[in-house]
Amino acid sequence: MATAKSNVNVKIETNVKELATQLLARMGLDQTTAIDMFYRQIIAEKRLPFQPIVNPTPQEQIAAAILTKNIPRVRLEADENGHAFVDKEKHPDIYDWAVNG
Repeated sequence: MATAKSNVNVKIETNVKELATQLLARMGLDQTTAIDMFYRQIIAEKRLPFQPIVNPTPQEQIAAAILTKNIPRVRLEADENGHAFVDKEKHPDIYDWAVNG
């Protein structure tokens, strides 16, 4: 007795489809078989077969980059308008970075 079949319609970027189709062909698979395998793996594991991650925001990326550089944290002073300023004598490295980048 044949199992009933169902269609899945998906919109995907053309280049993603083309590259995946080429790679699947090199593996001896077509798109239908690959998608069927993907669904079956979801059922078997009761989860996605990979771990999606949240991409960090630009601010989080900058903070992470700063932490990897071991840049000392310094509490900066601010003028009455809220503009931060760096004392060149107290923090010459930070002053140089702020002025020259």
